[in-house]
Amino acid sequence: MDDEQRVDLGVSLFIPYRYMEDRIFRTLQEAGFDDWTLAQCRVFQRIHPDGSRLTDLADQAQMSKQSAGVLVDQLERLGYVRRVPDPTDGRARLIVIEQRGRRAVEVAMATRDEILAEWQAYLGTRNFALLHQILAQLREITDPYAL
Repeated sequence: MDDEQRVDLGVSLFIPYRYMEDRIFRTLQEAGFDDWTLAQCRVFQRIHPDGSRLTDLADQAQMSKQSAGVLVDQLERLGYVRRVPDPTDGRARLIVIEQRGRRAVEVAMATRDEILAEWQAYLGTRNFALLHQILAQLREITDPYAL
């Protein structure tokens, strides 16, 4: 493949992510979670299992606190999340995932696992493990939210 036909590395990293996101979103819709938008899902997927503050969600989603607040309000009306007092700071509130949201997470994770199994079968166990190792290593210098 010559340089003109070679796909940019950033695009090459984005394409599999976008494939996974689209397939999970489609599967969620088919499973009855058809009342939310992809933008709402993108904020929802960033909610920590123990809850997240709105400012953290906005930061991670790279949007204003106001925009994230609108999306969280919508998710709350749809029954995917609720706001609760933050036990570490009485002035703050956490967004936590409700039962409906947990069911959606189960569907999403099962679909993610199917996709990863397909990719592993296609790439082979060794190459799949190497890909995972390389991406985990790259995350160390690219993910400001990595713990």
